Amino acid sequence: EAKESLVEIVDFLHNPGKYTHIGAKLPKGALLVGPPGTGKTMTAEAIAHKLRKKILRATYADIESKFHGEGPKMVKAIFRAAERDNAVLFLDESDSLLSKRLTNVSDGSAQAINSMRSQLLISLENFKGIVIFATNLVVNYDKAFLSRLINVEFTNPTATERRKIWWNHLKTDKIHVLLSTDVNIDYLAETYELCGREIKNVVKNACVSVALKKNEIVTQQDFITACVKVVEERENVNSAKDQTRIGDISASEEKKERLK
Repeated sequence: EAKESLVEIVDFLHNPGKYTHIGAKLPKGALLVGPPGTGKTMTAEAIAHKLRKKILRATYADIESKFHGEGPKMVKAIFRAAERDNAVLFLDESDSLLSKRLTNVSDGSAQAINSMRSQLLISLENFKGIVIFATNLVVNYDKAFLSRLINVEFTNPTATERRKIWWNHLKTDKIHVLLSTDVNIDYLAETYELCGREIKNVVKNACVSVALKKNEIVTQQDFITACVKVVEERENVNSAKDQTRIGDISASEEKKERLK
């Protein structure tokens, strides 16, 4: 479903004149939503490649500034650069950018955030090129943004899809990994629920491990060991506790203020 939507988006954005007869307001770009490692960035690059355009990538960190008034200027500059270079503008990690504008504004920081989001909306409306947003979250978004974008949901791959991803990393003509005869892609795909990025990392890690041992052939056990390591790392990250415990009675008042 995601692929069908993306094919439609590419045609829609590349040939907007074909759709003007429907009388509806044309979307200004796409919003790719889904968990990390499911291919949002790779898809943005693929869209740019399909359209034969360069891609200009920016994140919230590239735009925000500690100086009031700089955020909106950065937004305008990034859109202007993309239009100048006829590039696909890819705004990654755009959760903060697309969130609702703040109400009951009482300080300069909140005003700066609202100003930046308003400028983003203006720039999006006036932009003549293609914008792609990517985010892991769809919460508290400003409807003014969502109504101007085509939404595509990315999900973690199924076992069948994981099998294809494994195959692409190990069995295509462009890949030359020397595999042991015991390597079982079906088992790896069905046993380990990994996303696309994790599968790529498993293949890299297994190959590096084999090279360090001065072996030449990657075995099933090498892949299993790498899979277990990636799964453990993911679980450790997901279960990590917040170490900045402001309410900890053992912390000095000075530390508490610094943490705040």
